[in-house]
This record gives sequence, C-alpha cells and structure tokens, in this order.
Amino acid sequence: MYTKRAILWFRLDLRLHDNEALHEALNSADEVIPVYVFDERTFLGRTHYFGFPKTGKYRTQFIIESVQELRQSLRNLGSDLIIRVGRPEEEIFEIAKKARTSWVFCNRERTDEEVQVQDALEKNLWSVGQEMRYSRGKLLYYTSDLPFPIQHTPDTFTQFRKEVERYVPVRSPLPVPESMPPITVALEAGEVPGIRQLGHQEFEPDSRSAITFRGGEPEGLRRLQYYLWEEGLIDDFKESRDGLAGGDYSTKLSPWLAQGCLSPKMVYYELRKYEEQFGRNKSTYELFYYLMLRDFFRFMAKKYCNQVFFKAGPANNAIPPWRNDRHVLQAWIDGRTGVPFIDANMREISHTGYMSNRGRQNVASFLVHDLGVNWQMGAEYFESLLIDYDVASNWGNWNSIAGVGSDPREYRNYNILSQAKACDPKGAYVKLWLPELEGLPPEKIHQPDQLSSSEQEELHLRIGDDYPRAVVSTDKWSS
Repeated sequence: MYTKRAILWFRLDLRLHDNEALHEALNSADEVIPVYVFDERTFLGRTHYFGFPKTGKYRTQFIIESVQELRQSLRNLGSDLIIRVGRPEEEIFEIAKKARTSWVFCNRERTDEEVQVQDALEKNLWSVGQEMRYSRGKLLYYTSDLPFPIQHTPDTFTQFRKEVERYVPVRSPLPVPESMPPITVALEAGEVPGIRQLGHQEFEPDSRSAITFRGGEPEGLRRLQYYLWEEGLIDDFKESRDGLAGGDYSTKLSPWLAQGCLSPKMVYYELRKYEEQFGRNKSTYELFYYLMLRDFFRFMAKKYCNQVFFKAGPANNAIPPWRNDRHVLQAWIDGRTGVPFIDANMREISHTGYMSNRGRQNVASFLVHDLGVNWQMGAEYFESLLIDYDVASNWGNWNSIAGVGSDPREYRNYNILSQAKACDPKGAYVKLWLPELEGLPPEKIHQPDQLSSSEQEELHLRIGDDYPRAVVSTDKWSS
C-alpha cells in the first residue's frame, strides 16, 4: 500500500501546542517526518548592512535548548526530529527526495530573508513534483479573520487596535497531538550542534541577569504558569512592566514567543481563563495590548516589505543627517557613553542578551536623537545580541523611535535624565551594572559628568579615568 509521507519543517515555531502546520501535516499524510535545519547563514552569517554576527551567543544557546526540548517532546509521542546543519532549501530537499515525500508543511514567514529560503525550497521541490503547504503559526489573529486585507491594514496601531479588538475573535489554540506515527524511512537523525559548532564559545550566565532564560516549549509554558497562576504577577503588569532589575517586573515571555516555543494564542487563552476566575483589570488588558502590538508589527512588515529595513522606513521620510559613525556607535555598544542610565542598559544586553522594554526605548532614542547615529546600526546590533529578537518587532520598534514608521505619531525622543530618575530613582539598577559608580549618592548617580573636581575627589571617582566623560552633557535634559 502506498504511504503518503510529508515533511514537517520546524522554523520559528518550536512547539507542539497550537502548531497549525503540525496538524495540517498529520491530517494530510500517513507518515510525518519532522525536520529542523540550523541554517548556516543565520548562525554563522553577518547582518545585512553593518556586519554584526547575525545570531549572538545568547540566542544561539536558547535555540539549541529549544530544539533539544522539541526533539524530546517528539520522541515522547513516538516520532523524532531530524536535524541538519546547512541550508534548508538543500537539506530538506535531499530528505524529500530520499523519503519520497509528497509535501513539505511549514508555518509561513513573511520577511525577506525567510521568504527567500522558503521560495528556494519550493522551487527545488517543484522540480521533483512535490509541494510546499503553508500555515500561519506566528500570530494572535488569523489574517482571514481580519476586517481588511493585509495591504489595507491601518498604519496606526491605535486604529488597528480599535478595528480588530472590537470585531475579531481570537481562535482557541490547537491541542498537542496525543501521538505521532513513527518515522519508517532510514534517515540519520543528526545531532544537535553545540554552541562552538555554531560559532561561539561556551559561557556561564551572568549572576546579575534578570532571570536565566532556558529555551524550549516546556520552559515557556512554565514561565506563563508562574507569571499568571503561581504568583499572580499579572495583576501588577501595567505598573511594573517598565521595571529594570529582577525577574518579576514583566512577563519575560518574549524569548519563547520569538522562537515560537510559546504561542501568542496560548498566552491569550490563559489570560482569558485568568480573567474569568479573578476578573478583568487594566493589567490583563495591557498584556493583551502588547500581544496585539506584536501582530501589528508583523502586519506592517508584510504590508511594507523591505521598507521596514530601509533608512527612510515605511513612511519614506526625508532622511535626517544620521551618521554611520562606528566610533560613536562602539561607545554606545560598550556602555561607555558617560551617561549612566544608557551605559547600564547597554552593559546588561552585552552580558545577558536581554534588556527591559523601557531600557530599549531609551538607548534607541539616545543613539538616534542625541548621538545622531543611523538607527539601522542600532537595529542590527539588537538583531545580533537580543535573546528575544523578533524581526518584525525589532525593526518596527526602531522605525518608531527614528520617526520613520508607518505611524507618524510614534516618533519618540526621550528625556534620558527624567526617564532615569523615574525608573531608577535610587540608582540601584545603574550601580548593578556600573559598579564603578557604587559610591555616588542617589542625587548624583545619573549625572556624574556634573560633578565638580572637589566632589570627584571626595567620592574617589575621577571622570575620564574611572568612568568615561559624557559624550552628551546630561545638563542637556535638565533645562
């Protein structure tokens, strides 16, 4: 009897719950071969414009762990995960030919580099009479449920939110299959590569990290359970989400959402269950708001395609005289600008791959508006370093900060000093990451560049030696 076989290509959907491509494959084929390819361009390549390592060590380690967990989950269901290192359009094509499959199922990606890979694979499959079948695995909302086509998505998030939340239901997440058919084709399972094989040295987590992020679907679900049900932290989310230090000030779900270890529909589903039991409040709505914002950035990336990566952005604005200044950029990267609030945040991302949302907004504004450096340089640095890098959210947020996004009202130029005093009034966060400033009192911690010579002597701090001179005087934000 003829066995209908399919390949299930895992991409940014490293989970079994609410995985539409998985269900489509199981419903269409007698035998499903799960595959994950560590794309050598993603792990060993460089960013497009400025040549940063494309995937830094923190995200690389998180993905390795996520793939390991996915393989174990599939084995628990009676299947396995075939692992390769190379180029998906070549590696999956070879498996498809050897296994004589009929289809490759995957969750569709929407941005240029990912589209090029899926298009190349589709072209190869056509040459042997096989097909690609796409599902949608990244979004809270199904595009077919929206009250407008993607190309007519409102350019402002406010309008998008009003039109969508009023009329469009969120579908329930799909369940985890109870079992899967075994792989009968003689295929080498492949080994999960170590971090050295993917271009990085092994490392120990920094003890100052907000939390230790471990990749994988089980860890993402555990974090969701902890935040909502075990500790009830969601009740304070609106007030605490702009915190800087510690594990509980925000959900910290973003790394698992970015790699698809956690479905946004699952987060929404658990949120609604929580509201049914304990009542709806401003904080539960705030989390829903951010889930909608993730979708909005993804729709903007689809609507404007590569414009989100261009200097003039989706708005095609007249471009300010931003500079590609590597020297100034490096001071920002190293946390050596002489502005403590900026430096502390930049040292955190350097040592952990993570930074709070409030920190990201401030360091981006500082780079663009106070240093006059091309925002694309900052966006690519974040692309390299962030453990929770999501292409649409990262570039969409940088578009907004630079004032080149689709929503003209989203232009953001922060007063760094007032932000620092509001978010870190005693300087605890600054001192955590800048121990050289440990001796400064709260009223001086955010403006060491304003210390007189006698004050520096009294505090045993020499500006220019112990801590850098400010590249921008903090007095700028005092007036």
